[in-house]
Amino acid sequence: MRKLLIPLLIVAIILPLMSVFVIDEGDRGIVIRFGRVLKDDTDMARIYEPGLQFKWPLVDRVRTLDARIQTMDDQSDRFVTSEKKDVIIDSYVKWRIKDFGQYYLSTGGGNRLTAEALLQRKVADGLRAEIGSKTIKEIVSEKREQVMSDVLAEAQTSAGDIGIEVIDLRIKKINLPEEISESIYKRMRAERETVARRHRSQGREKAEVIRAQAELEVATVLAEAEKTARVTRGEADAEAAKIFADTFSKDPDFYKFLRSLQAYKKSLSNKGDILVVDPNSEFFQYMKEPSLKLNQ
Repeated sequence: MRKLLIPLLIVAIILPLMSVFVIDEGDRGIVIRFGRVLKDDTDMARIYEPGLQFKWPLVDRVRTLDARIQTMDDQSDRFVTSEKKDVIIDSYVKWRIKDFGQYYLSTGGGNRLTAEALLQRKVADGLRAEIGSKTIKEIVSEKREQVMSDVLAEAQTSAGDIGIEVIDLRIKKINLPEEISESIYKRMRAERETVARRHRSQGREKAEVIRAQAELEVATVLAEAEKTARVTRGEADAEAAKIFADTFSKDPDFYKFLRSLQAYKKSLSNKGDILVVDPNSEFFQYMKEPSLKLNQ
């Protein structure tokens, strides 16, 4: 009797311990009973939340799965555009398990590497379809966001059959193969040079217009200045003539004397000039006896 009591006591201790399991934070658990995933009333896999949980000993086997968001940093792959040119695209995908039972069955027991291999194939198929309908220019700039959005939507739909929810998909880098990079760079350089020549031509044309306008404005200002100067000189000459006329009417002798002085100044201003004039001529009358002439 005592010999049976000890084994029974051991079994009584071990069985409760075998029926208890713990799920860590960030994980979820499913129970496999007789090779099948244990399901709940909604015919979905029964999910065991983090904490202390119970199962039937010996017949139930627990499989713990990571419920956190995973990142699949995809390898670079080559795709063909609508122009029949190759591009090398590097992308990444954010995903997590949505249907734990389906995920377990589809990935050979919850193998993450298998899950990512299946997901990578679906993403590559979506990228191949989208890239094949776009040009390089559209992929790089104009429709890059649209490409990522369309591939994400396709991946979210197709990944449901492996129990995965695709949260985000991004294209990290787009490269060109070496064999076509040089030709594209040459074409881009030629296009930029054409644009630069057009801008320089437009700049020269605008410069000519501005220069012509400036010359016109200068000519207009000079013409107005010349006109004003002539008017001013005419008015000054008229005023001087009036002064001379008034002076002549008041004192003819003084007027003659003043005019003689002006004639002397103009005739004798240059030292190199030679005058051949009779000294007794009337031209030198004020040099001989100016006071007599003025007093007469």
